[in-house]
Amino acid sequence: MSYLEELFAAGLLLPSGVDGLYGRGAVFEAVVQALDGAVTRIGADQGAEVMRFPPAMTRAQLERSGYLKGFPHLAGTVHCFCGNERDHQELLRCVEAGEDWTARQQASEIALVPAACYPIYPVMAGRGALPAGGATVDVLSYCFRHEPSLDPMRMQMFRMREYVRLGGAEDVRDFREEWMARGRALVERLELPVTIDVANDPFFGRRGRIMGESQRAEALKFELLVPVIDPSAPSACLSFNLHRDHFGQTWGLRQADGALAHTACVGFGLERLTLALLHRHGLDPGNWPGGVRDALELAP
Repeated sequence: MSYLEELFAAGLLLPSGVDGLYGRGAVFEAVVQALDGAVTRIGADQGAEVMRFPPAMTRAQLERSGYLKGFPHLAGTVHCFCGNERDHQELLRCVEAGEDWTARQQASEIALVPAACYPIYPVMAGRGALPAGGATVDVLSYCFRHEPSLDPMRMQMFRMREYVRLGGAEDVRDFREEWMARGRALVERLELPVTIDVANDPFFGRRGRIMGESQRAEALKFELLVPVIDPSAPSACLSFNLHRDHFGQTWGLRQADGALAHTACVGFGLERLTLALLHRHGLDPGNWPGGVRDALELAP
């Protein structure tokens, strides 16, 4: 039985019929919430502004962000019926016949969020210059990436909890270094085997390979890796990213002195961490080691 089948059998994940799209059972959700609480506790001293978004942003914002230049294969948009009554009847006929009914669907102004931090940049830019000393944002959102897979570690919709720093270049680099240490310390308290390594995003196409090589060469992205299903191919459960002034340029984000703002973020993959814990310590959190339960403040 595969790990995914074990999760289904235990009611931890609930199948939908589409690879990578799952419901969550009560026990799975309890672990996710406990992890979210642990992330809140280790970031309590950051003075972060809390922002929470739905798993959607405007299509115009997605286009402006530059995401489609690197990841057109992962992006998702919301389409809606835009036909007349005759078109509606044809839609119903297609549904009943098991045929494609989407001919009269058109892209709406809404796109799915690819990373939790994306909606915060236009919000922050709309306020004007950053305060002196920069700003930190605590954000959580469901995210979507179109990469269907039978590997439960590669869900199409998943939650990402992030702390995002906006400020000067040295400031955001120090933020990332600090959070690499904080993230590692938390995962080690959860008694998971962990390594941190330089990485790159899955950019699309030939140009994307060049972008990925550049990202690795400049050490703009690190990932915290935990072996789960295949020890030889550990899964990224946290990421630590330097964006330099990309979002500053994109959204006109300015520091208090008028200079372009730099940004960095740390992202916690809540589902991936939950799956890593269940695989490592067993499918019943009641039997997990005491130290892990204490770190998560799980009730006895």
